[in-house]
Amino acid sequence: MSSADPEHREEEEVPAAGDDEDTGANIAPIVKLEEVAVTTGEEDENPILDLKSKLYRFDKDGNQWKERGAGTVKFLKHKVTGKVRLLMRQSKTLKICANHLILATMSVQEHAGNEKSCVWHARDYADGELKDELFCIRFPSIENCKSFMETFQEVAESQKTEDYNESSAAAGLIEKLSVEEKAEKTEKKEDEEKSDDKTEKESGKESKAVEDKKAEEPASSA
Repeated sequence: MSSADPEHREEEEVPAAGDDEDTGANIAPIVKLEEVAVTTGEEDENPILDLKSKLYRFDKDGNQWKERGAGTVKFLKHKVTGKVRLLMRQSKTLKICANHLILATMSVQEHAGNEKSCVWHARDYADGELKDELFCIRFPSIENCKSFMETFQEVAESQKTEDYNESSAAAGLIEKLSVEEKAEKTEKKEDEEKSDDKTEKESGKESKAVEDKKAEEPASSA
């Protein structure tokens, strides 16, 4: 005789509703996330050069080179002004480790004893304020370093032309303003002279009218 209870055995054989069972319920998300447009500040610029590298800055207090980050260095040319800046971001965090304009007075040179590295001075804005920095950048290959240095010098030379054109335009504008100001002063002086002549004429008329009136008045009796 079996001691097992058939009813109890049937209850044990009935499967419980599992987590994977499709109940047909449609659960809406509690929070709806909207797509957000992300801007980099580079939308109005065209990249001239884009290279993997590692950047260092010279620490004057410690008298040593300190790493700023490893990532991608770019030369970016503004679509309207034609100005070119050097921008470098760290590869993982995208934090800016170099951000400055390439000026006509700047130059770059090979780092002593290392053909894969080069150095230059710049007024950098990576930390949110202008700082005089001495940078050193190292590339995986000599070819990339040469490409960087050549592009750097070409950009600096091109900025000399831009500066000359801007100076010429400014000089022309100043000359034009000077001519317009001189013409305005001459016109103002002529208007003042005309105004003085008119005042003198009116004053003469008033004097004559007073004299005529006196002449018409009868002499008072003694």
